[in-house]
Amino acid sequence: MGSMKNFIARVAIVAALIALLPTDVQKSLGQMRRQGLPLASDLSAATSRNVLLQNDLNWTFGNKPQHGWYLYKSLIGRLLNTQNDVGSVGFAKSLATWQKKTGLKSTGILDDQSLYGMISIWQGARLKDREIAPPDRLLTAPISDFYDPTRAEELRQVDRATYAAYKRLVAAAVADRSLGLAHRAHGELAAGEKFLKIVSAFRSRDYQDKLRRESPNSGSAGLAVNSPHFTGRALDLYVGGDPVDTRDSNRAVQVDTRVYKWLVRNAERFGFRPYFYEPWHWEYVK
Repeated sequence: MGSMKNFIARVAIVAALIALLPTDVQKSLGQMRRQGLPLASDLSAATSRNVLLQNDLNWTFGNKPQHGWYLYKSLIGRLLNTQNDVGSVGFAKSLATWQKKTGLKSTGILDDQSLYGMISIWQGARLKDREIAPPDRLLTAPISDFYDPTRAEELRQVDRATYAAYKRLVAAAVADRSLGLAHRAHGELAAGEKFLKIVSAFRSRDYQDKLRRESPNSGSAGLAVNSPHFTGRALDLYVGGDPVDTRDSNRAVQVDTRVYKWLVRNAERFGFRPYFYEPWHWEYVK
């Protein structure tokens, strides 16, 4: 009986404290309760967990152990429609709202289940068709569009619609002066500009098999057996660092470039979706 009285007394104290809060804060708390979202105190606690997990979360992809999700912060921010810092209450609140919408426990903490949910969305937006592109659907892009100025002609083939979309994307990036891309007239990248040049486009099965033999440790996360490059609609674009190196240290350089962040914000307007694991890899899905 005494414990029940103590409980009732504590509830009364909490209610009295809430009553002392400003009206707008009380309304916000009530709204969060009705929406099934964590309260401000829970979200505040979630911020420290997110700061920790962005580097320390253990998960697996492509049969390889992964650590943290700091490499995907730009993609995560885009998905959650937030520009708030990972260690902020605003980020935790945006995450909690997304978790509730997707049927996950609304904690505001980006744990392994939430990360796998995000990966499922990103992967689900990629190309479904992996059939080899017929020759009449391909064109040979000029060497000026490629990162490697000696790239062989047979390795410069691109799906026609994809190439047209790529040129529109490049023109928009060139027009964005904040990127500082060296360019020629008509929205063309200058010969000496490396950013956004094509590293790889269409690949035949024989060429993909050759790449896999040369990189036996790449795993399915890196060089797929059934590659989207077969379609001519997947482009590897230069976004910084070593062009196609999946080491975390290299990808950390790439995801921090202005060009990569611009692609995350804008590539979808031109029909391109990312392969989250490879910052350079973009697929034309229209």
